[in-house]
Amino acid sequence: MSDCLPPLARIPEEIVAVTDYEPYARARVEPSAWAYLTGGGADEITLRANRGAFDALRLNPRVLTDFARSAGTEVTLFGRTFDHPILLAPVAYQKLAHPEGELATVQGAAAARAGMIVSTHASVSLEEIARAAQTPLWFQLYVKADRGVARELVQRAEAAGYAALVLTVDAPVGGVRNGEQRAQFRLPPGVTAVNLPGAAPMGGRGIPPGSLRDGLLAAAPTWKDVEWLQSLTRMPVLVKGILSVEDAGRAADVGAAGIVVSNHGGRTLDTLPATIAALPRIADRIGGRIPLLLDGGIRRGTDVLKALALGATAVLVGRPLLYGLAAAGAPGVAHVLNMLRGELEGAMALTGRATLAEIDQSVIWRD
Repeated sequence: MSDCLPPLARIPEEIVAVTDYEPYARARVEPSAWAYLTGGGADEITLRANRGAFDALRLNPRVLTDFARSAGTEVTLFGRTFDHPILLAPVAYQKLAHPEGELATVQGAAAARAGMIVSTHASVSLEEIARAAQTPLWFQLYVKADRGVARELVQRAEAAGYAALVLTVDAPVGGVRNGEQRAQFRLPPGVTAVNLPGAAPMGGRGIPPGSLRDGLLAAAPTWKDVEWLQSLTRMPVLVKGILSVEDAGRAADVGAAGIVVSNHGGRTLDTLPATIAALPRIADRIGGRIPLLLDGGIRRGTDVLKALALGATAVLVGRPLLYGLAAAGAPGVAHVLNMLRGELEGAMALTGRATLAEIDQSVIWRD
């Protein structure tokens, strides 16, 4: 990374939107690491669809709304009230983007009063992140073949004060990320999944031919693991990586505390639908029984509003986090979150919604 620029000492005035951070971030991340952090699966059709589906939705403006009453963006999740419904998604190996990695991110999250989900593959230990945190933390879990590893991680997270467990279920094997392969990405010295000593790095090469026949997935997690995890912890257990109505219904039926509608940021199976396209039918199936969160493609506060209108309780942002982190560390993360929150509030005002509870499908323009 010696040819990369150092993090910005101050945020330039011309950065006025999340996407303005991207070129600044790219100049500060080694090219192969950039391919890993920001790339998508195969032909990146799903990666582009996540963004395009938001762009295709139009908002329905309402005027002359009386705002001389209670207003705000507060949301309650699992007994905790957040100032706004924008949380930081679990992103692995954040030291690829900034020398301080997740420690800078958690500082930025606190400054913007946002919740943060810490990845199993974080490049800083979950305990060290918790000690630095002044904001609610959730822990994201991959269940590996050795269930003892998962048990230990859950126990560590609960002991460190994490408030929820987010089980990722849509990546029992890695996706085929050709951009990452072409860039020949490898983890550099000093960047590892420190919570999993000795674990092989995640990669974007998919699985070898014949793996299904050879039993590679014999130890992959199943619905029984959701129930097993619930038996291990007092933390609410969310299931992340749901796109089908059937899976959403089953997650609720087995007692999941929440669902994250996600296609893994377009990084696993390509040609999946955009998450915002999948959200309405899942919301119809769940009927408000448990909270729905959504990630994938959010770059504007209007995107957040659209997600809430179509059934999400809150949203997660991943690549925007990386843009701010790589460009300017903790201040960049906070700035990204504050821009999104400000845009959300402006969009709420212009569609006549004073609180999140007032946001419903009538916010979306129907031809």
